[in-house]
Amino acid sequence: MRIAIFGMGYVGLTAACCLASQGHDVLGIDVSPAKIEQLRSGRSPIVEPGLDDLLARALADGRLDVAVDHAGRLADREMAIVCVGTPSLPGGAHDMTYIGQVSRQIAEALDRDRHDPLTVVYRSTIRPGTIDEFIEPIFRSVLGERTGAVELVYNPEFLRESLAVRDFFAPPKIVIGTRDGGPSAKMTALNAGLDAPTFHTGFREAEFTKFADNSFHALKVAFANELGRVCQKLGVDASKMHEIFVSDTKLNISPYYLRPGGAFGGSCLPKDVRALQHMSREVNAETWLIDSLLNSNEAHKKHLFEYCTHGLAFGAKVLMLGLAFKADSDDLRESPNVDLARRLLGWGFNLSIYDPSLDPGTLLGRNLAYASSHLPNLAGLLVTHEVVAAGGFDRVIDCSGRRGDLELNGMAIVDIHRLT
Repeated sequence: MRIAIFGMGYVGLTAACCLASQGHDVLGIDVSPAKIEQLRSGRSPIVEPGLDDLLARALADGRLDVAVDHAGRLADREMAIVCVGTPSLPGGAHDMTYIGQVSRQIAEALDRDRHDPLTVVYRSTIRPGTIDEFIEPIFRSVLGERTGAVELVYNPEFLRESLAVRDFFAPPKIVIGTRDGGPSAKMTALNAGLDAPTFHTGFREAEFTKFADNSFHALKVAFANELGRVCQKLGVDASKMHEIFVSDTKLNISPYYLRPGGAFGGSCLPKDVRALQHMSREVNAETWLIDSLLNSNEAHKKHLFEYCTHGLAFGAKVLMLGLAFKADSDDLRESPNVDLARRLLGWGFNLSIYDPSLDPGTLLGRNLAYASSHLPNLAGLLVTHEVVAAGGFDRVIDCSGRRGDLELNGMAIVDIHRLT
């Protein structure tokens, strides 16, 4: 299939490389010339295990091309996949600017007389009603009565950063949202090689899927951390509590996101919880538990700081292992580890950071903007493996859970993923 993908971030680039590996002809489009130039040179602008090899193979086989615009290149495409960002607005709602811009660009580029409709698939997280009330009107305003030139589909992604390639080929489920709730022939063909439960539904049900999933993931993290704080203050072994709790796979559902530890963060959970809160306020649903999630998460960040620095003198040398919101990623957006680093600096500790997945020189877009605004001296804080091995730190804070290959003998270590 000949496919165009708009947005070469985590979701878009992963999809482009994985689809190319399946034999599809993929055109990747991104407004950042720097990112496009980097991709053309065969270097991924993001850290994602397995992605560099897929990118190199796709370029070498001629299955992937990238460009800053789609000028004249959509006419022979059978599908366009929209993976642009929907960041948070100040009030919590999603910023739909990029969705609107790309939708209009696609509509204006369509041959209104094409016999085979272009299937336009949206993977960005959008609130229920977005396709009905925002995207379809854009296409109608450009195409008029010839809306048969396009088939709109909502297909949410379920990729975890640092496991995105694996999740692409083995998703937990496939959700296809269409106008009538029935299958899309092109989406069926696209997903033919994937073994996962498939749900065909209307637009709104599909659109709400990510809010349900991401808010539940956020809930699990906050719930476990509240239990962990109580355990720690009462002298209860939180690790033993966790072991017993997750053994119950019949009632407690799953062990994932249920171990007391780090606060939640990243580019999805905080953003989508805010958007769900915004929707709830609009319809006066009074979702008090959802409203409490971000406050609980902030309380846990404060607790982790106090836990990590207990007994430390002013000016003590502190080493953080990991800054991105999870190991094997360079995504700093809303990383709770960035908040911890800022608190440590603000309280006068002598901070060093070791994160082998992080290179400030390769950060782009919102990731770069977030890093620059929250830790402008990031490059000066990062240290090498040799510096870590040399020791001399008063305390080591393990934010990554990946310290097995480091020589940390004799240093006091606090693992924020195990509140014991």
